Amino acid sequence: MGTPLFPFALTLLAAVTAAPDPQVMSEERFQTVLVEMDVSAAEQACLDPLIADTDRRRQDLRDRLLALHPVIDSLDLVLENAEALMSCGAPEAAAVVLNRYSPRAGDERRRWLLLRWRAAAAALDHRQAALALRRLVVGNLTALNAPLLPGQVNGLDQLALHEAAQGRNAVAVEVQLMADLSGVQGARRMARAAQWLDADQFEQADQLLETALDQAAAAEAWGLAMELLRQQLQLQLAAGGDGARPRQRMERLATVLDDRYALQQLQPENDPDPLLRSPRDPGGHADVSPSAVAPSP
Repeated sequence: MGTPLFPFALTLLAAVTAAPDPQVMSEERFQTVLVEMDVSAAEQACLDPLIADTDRRRQDLRDRLLALHPVIDSLDLVLENAEALMSCGAPEAAAVVLNRYSPRAGDERRRWLLLRWRAAAAALDHRQAALALRRLVVGNLTALNAPLLPGQVNGLDQLALHEAAQGRNAVAVEVQLMADLSGVQGARRMARAAQWLDADQFEQADQLLETALDQAAAAEAWGLAMELLRQQLQLQLAAGGDGARPRQRMERLATVLDDRYALQQLQPENDPDPLLRSPRDPGGHADVSPSAVAPSP
């Protein structure tokens, strides 16, 4: 009787799986080119899975970028070096490189501070991110009520988030309410500010949510209106109230929108809506019950 094929097939499969991808740069070649890479080449290599195919290699590339220019006398070079480290997933190292250069006043300083903010934000260094934004406008915070870069986020929104992340909620509220409070975006800003207010500032938070609700309704942003009513309900319950008014308004809105799921949540004592089912029920997307159909042989 011949040798069974099954163990041989397993051995062959293991050998094929363990074989290196012939397209991936060899370790010897990687180490050779690493010492010759400039900023651009190192950045591209870090983004190429056929070169930076392991965490160790990516770290080697970051170390290379960090060591390339210990002394920098050009803004363009320091920005290029820092951007490369950002692309390579090393915002903390990008901040180290940026600190090697002192920008001149004017456009140089603005470009440097914007990247310093981006690096700090990516590293979740909220203190440094907030400081960079404040320095960007020399303390004139109203100047941050605009996109930081074309098509990007509002500066006051970002500063408020950084302050809140540090636990400086009172400062975050003050900053957030300096932004444009009109329309749907203004309603969202007021909701954030209400969330950051202390428990003993219930009346101010409730009034902010009322104003936000008026603006959401005027814009017919009903999804946002439902979110605001949920926040108001939670706020009133936390303050010891019964939340009757926001709950009634949620029920009315859910009825108008034919939001059966919201109605079911608000009226759990009612019979289950026959048109609703749990995702875990048979046929639902989260159904984990054994299939009633036997698998094909």
